Amino acid sequence: MAVDNTELIGQLGCGDAEIVGSETLHSGFFDFVSHRIRHRLFAGGWSDSFDRELFERGNAAAILLFDPQSDSVALVEQFRVGALAATLPSGEPSTPWLLEIVAGIIEPGETAQDVACRESEEEAGAEVLAVEHIAGYFPSPGACSEYIELFCGRIDAASMGGLHGLDSENEDIRLHIVPRQQAMTLLAQGRLNNASTIIALQWLQLNAERLQQAWG
Repeated sequence: MAVDNTELIGQLGCGDAEIVGSETLHSGFFDFVSHRIRHRLFAGGWSDSFDRELFERGNAAAILLFDPQSDSVALVEQFRVGALAATLPSGEPSTPWLLEIVAGIIEPGETAQDVACRESEEEAGAEVLAVEHIAGYFPSPGACSEYIELFCGRIDAASMGGLHGLDSENEDIRLHIVPRQQAMTLLAQGRLNNASTIIALQWLQLNAERLQQAWG
């Protein structure tokens, strides 16, 4: 018989784990660190100390740009080294040019919403007219410390398009204005295969009518 232990959910917190020691293995555009850690066990007591390597890339913000009047979204297409190096479970290689929503790393002194609006101008040439927070989440907490704040932003896509990005950051970005239902078809076909874009579009499908009433 299954045991109902739902009352125990969330009883362990950040005070029930500790980093015993750390060593920086690589410091570059991003950092790679080895942490020696231990934590409390569900059965009681503490675990032995053990090592985990961690990719330290800072926190980020991402924003789905939505035009409620044309019922369309802005997706950016750009090169991603992780997709270049990856092999899919099918054994097939992955294209390194991904369709994504706008995103960027949060620098010291910036808020997540500041970054979302700044990156919208840099990557899409878009002025964000209104913002709604969607969620915050860890994209890969088993290996990376990054935390992403996810937003939806209102835009007027009538005159948007073309190529964008900062030369200083080696960005080469092509902007696509896509009808919302076409974006959902791409999602169903597996053509949109990164977490922020999937989460944001699924959220939009649930909230588009409300946003059109509020922003339209």
